[in-house]
Amino acid sequence: MLNNDSHLEQYRRLIEISRDLASTLELDPLLNRIIEAARDISDAEAASILLYDDTGKQLYFQAATNMDPLMRGLVVPMDSIAGWIVTNRQPVRIRDVNKDERYFKKVAKTVSFATKSIMGIPLITKDKVVGVLEVLNKQEGEFSEADEDLLTVLGAQAAVAIENSRLFQQSDLIAEFVHELRNPLASINTASYLLLRPEISPEQSHQIISNIQSETMRLTALTSSFLDLARLESGRVQFHKSSFPIKTVFEECQSVMQAKADENRVTLLVDVPGDMPDIQADRDKLKQVILNLVSNAIKYNRPGGKVVMRASMSDTEWSIFVDDTGLGIPESDLPNMFQKFYRVRAVESKVMGTGLGLSICKGIIQGHGGRIEVQSKLGEGTRFSVHIPKK
Repeated sequence: MLNNDSHLEQYRRLIEISRDLASTLELDPLLNRIIEAARDISDAEAASILLYDDTGKQLYFQAATNMDPLMRGLVVPMDSIAGWIVTNRQPVRIRDVNKDERYFKKVAKTVSFATKSIMGIPLITKDKVVGVLEVLNKQEGEFSEADEDLLTVLGAQAAVAIENSRLFQQSDLIAEFVHELRNPLASINTASYLLLRPEISPEQSHQIISNIQSETMRLTALTSSFLDLARLESGRVQFHKSSFPIKTVFEECQSVMQAKADENRVTLLVDVPGDMPDIQADRDKLKQVILNLVSNAIKYNRPGGKVVMRASMSDTEWSIFVDDTGLGIPESDLPNMFQKFYRVRAVESKVMGTGLGLSICKGIIQGHGGRIEVQSKLGEGTRFSVHIPKK
């Protein structure tokens, strides 16, 4: 049991945490602060947050102190303990999860973490359930009513902060997206107006129709990329980890991009050590990243240039490199390369793009707990490197 002084100190700590949460608008850092605070005030081994998608009626993992990054987005069935908390809007304290038929054992297998006891509370704001906050394995004794009270107070603040963060994130992304829609829509509007003019020749009409088709393709690519990015930023993308040879993925990307490389007179090569062990990652999503990087390396190259996909491994991580002998990127642009909708001004008008590809790559690699970096020298070429930690 907590004595009065300890109880008072815990509530003082909660006040400090609440101030911290209120000032954090980025979702991932916010969730990490919540789970760390929940673990500490409950004297638990670990803590996790599951977010609830009311539209799809799905509950999915978003953050945990003991979580493999690839668990993010894992859907948890509604007949689980967390699902029961969402459905009934009530907290639970379970002394031994292995005696509870609602316990979702797939999580324990995925993270190799032995869960004995759980305490969970619903995250509710404005009568809306936004998720579940759970703490696992009390360090000493069992989770008490006092622990539940503290976690409930934290949860009330956390729910408001999460909803505010989501609204801010959505409004910010939508505002940027609407801004980017203006140029292609304006081009299509102008082209449509010109087509109605009686003095337009057949040759001019053909050129205008080609412009409309090009801008329509740009809009299609923009909306598809926007949806990919929105899913990544909301944490609703599921990662499926497997073990596979990276050379095979490189060769598949080479096959997909070969025609484009030939068209641009660019040589496309694969360079992987013969003794390279299999990599562990989400194969499809990693392939999406490599395809995007190779596509860019071809587009921004020069006739007679070269693109090489390489891979290496250290004790702590796998590394993937896409090197090109292209135009290079001005040093002033390098810090902004992974920002949403950012495009290098020197080539913006020459090569069609959405400005979202590298942001999506960054989101996918961060979803693996890794990092993506760029090095470039103007006039000599560029290297994009992807680093994925071993777990």
